[in-house]
Amino acid sequence: MRQARGFSLIELLIVVAIILTIAAIAVPSYLRARIDANESGAVAALRTLNSAQITYNTAYPTVGYAGTLASLGGTSCNPASSSSACMVDTVLAGGYRSGYNFTLSGATGTPFSTYQIFGVPSLWNSSGIRYFCTFQDAVVRTSMTTIATCDATVAPLN
Repeated sequence: MRQARGFSLIELLIVVAIILTIAAIAVPSYLRARIDANESGAVAALRTLNSAQITYNTAYPTVGYAGTLASLGGTSCNPASSSSACMVDTVLAGGYRSGYNFTLSGATGTPFSTYQIFGVPSLWNSSGIRYFCTFQDAVVRTSMTTIATCDATVAPLN
C-alpha cells in the first residue's frame, strides 16, 4: 500500500480557520493603535503650530499672530517674511498631517492678538475619534464632538 503525501483538505481548512481567528483578534488592535498614533501626531502638530505662532508674533510684532497656516510655512525663506515665515514644513502649513486636517481661524485685532487652530480627523473612526483645538493660551484642548469655538470651556488634554 502506498503512503499518501501532503495535507488533506480538512487539515488545510483547520489551518485557515486558525489564521482567520488570529486575524480577527489582531486587526481591531492594529486599527486602534493607528488611531492612537494619528491622535498623538495631531497633538504634536498643534504644539508645533503654537510654538510657531509665538515665534511669529515675536518676529513680526506689527502683524501679531499669523492669520493663515500658509504664513507660518513657505518655500522661499531667504529672507523669510511675514507671508512666508518658514517656521513649519509645507505639509503642515497646507493643513494636513497624520490623518488630521488643520485650520487656523479667528485671527482678530490689529495686530492679530487672537487665533484658533482646529485639528479634525480626516476620516472619523478611521484616522481619529477625537477633535482637538488650541488658541493663544497654547493649551491643547480636546472633545469627542466637533468643536465650534476654541476657548477655555473646551476641556484641556490630559
